[in-house]
Amino acid sequence: MRFDLLKILLVDDNPHMRVLLTQILRAIDVRHIHEASDGAEALQIMRATNIDIVITDLTMQPLDGIDFVRLLRNSPDSPNQMAPVIMVTGHSTLRRIAECRDAGVNEVLAKPVTARGVLSRIAEVIENPRAFVRTADYFGPDRRRRAEPGYQGPYRRSGDRLAPPGSVTSE
Repeated sequence: MRFDLLKILLVDDNPHMRVLLTQILRAIDVRHIHEASDGAEALQIMRATNIDIVITDLTMQPLDGIDFVRLLRNSPDSPNQMAPVIMVTGHSTLRRIAECRDAGVNEVLAKPVTARGVLSRIAEVIENPRAFVRTADYFGPDRRRRAEPGYQGPYRRSGDRLAPPGSVTSE
């Protein structure tokens, strides 16, 4: 990978975390690193610069990572609705990870961060990009990660297998 060509935006209200992430990115030869202390500032930077990957913290004030990603994905004046987003969080409970996923985050990186973790998430969004999906209440990368190679039917959701759209049940 040509990390030297990437433009990465770091969004975190903690300057020490931004320094740590910057050092990790510089170690893998990322040269174009932009920094923002909250989601509102990040959106301004994205309007002025073509960003390839966003690495953002979950808990920030006044605009946290979830709200930032929702604005990025859904706002009519979003600078780049399809920018890959890696969410960094110390709150890696299943509920918080699902909240990140449902906001449109591509990858989640739990704290404490490591160089290997940062590199693996960047590689994942570059080498295995997921298609974007738009529904009535979601826009973002496809949230399904598991492939079911043995599945033969036309529907992928478990509820679809029980009652395909338009079918009539006897209940």
